[in-house]
Amino acid sequence: MDTAVLTRALLRSTWAGRTLTRAALASALLALLANAGCAVKKIAVNKLGDALASGGTTYASDDDPELVREAVPFSLKLMESLLEESPRHRGLLLAACKGFTQYSYAFVQEDADELESRNLAEAMRLRGRARRLDLRARGYGLRGLEVRHPGFSKALRENPGEAVRHINSTKEVPWLYWTAASCGEAISLSKDNPDLIAEQPMVEALIDRAYKLDPDFEAGALDSLLITYEPSRQGVTGDPLARSREHFARAVALSHGQLAGPYVSLAEAVSVPKQDRAEFKSLLDRALAVNPDDKPEWRLENLVMQRRARWLLARADELFVE
Repeated sequence: MDTAVLTRALLRSTWAGRTLTRAALASALLALLANAGCAVKKIAVNKLGDALASGGTTYASDDDPELVREAVPFSLKLMESLLEESPRHRGLLLAACKGFTQYSYAFVQEDADELESRNLAEAMRLRGRARRLDLRARGYGLRGLEVRHPGFSKALRENPGEAVRHINSTKEVPWLYWTAASCGEAISLSKDNPDLIAEQPMVEALIDRAYKLDPDFEAGALDSLLITYEPSRQGVTGDPLARSREHFARAVALSHGQLAGPYVSLAEAVSVPKQDRAEFKSLLDRALAVNPDDKPEWRLENLVMQRRARWLLARADELFVE
């Protein structure tokens, strides 16, 4: 599986992190409840979990990615602390799955990619860390699916297509999407791990079921992901790059051209393999032309993807053979 697969559209939903003020308050309340009775403590933990899992878009609309980079780990660790007290809280499990996946891609994998030409050893270390974060995210995603569908993890490994066939509610699409994304990221960073690579049919089953249930999920999130997935799809005839272009067209239409991600995804997944430098530059210029302020709820996502677009443009001479 190519290292670009399943990693270019992972910022397609609200960031899992919440405001530091809310997180600090939750932490303080947990400390006060440490000696409370079990029943009271469980109720309080679940209420705090609900608040964290369903909070607003404070991080998603931030215009300072570095500030978010430093703040998100606190929120993620707070969620894990709450999950120790309430391990079956689906809202927290989904928020943790999303948060670790997004943090891994935006702030660990991206650093590794940019460092590779200057410090290979450090880039490899960062990729190892990113893989561990992705596997942690995958664990939370599978745990959440298990809560609603007992035995799902085992069934998914034994017969992926049959396992997902029993999921019929659009409410489960976020679980399918983020579990697939985290697992796909881990696979893309594990070319030397045959056990992880063998999980690709699981990723494909999760993605395809989510697409069947809600193809318009999160303004084209699934299409954005499939732009980079199609070239690695197994056992399918036809032109995978043509399928990527179809998903690109849908992703741009559903997001009304206000997301940089689909342009970056197509540039990497299609333009580079086809050695079409003119298209590559055009797509990345269009990504950079997106105004992050037009959609505040997508501001951080666009800033992160525009950073990657600039880095890719700077590497054009390495990526294309004249």
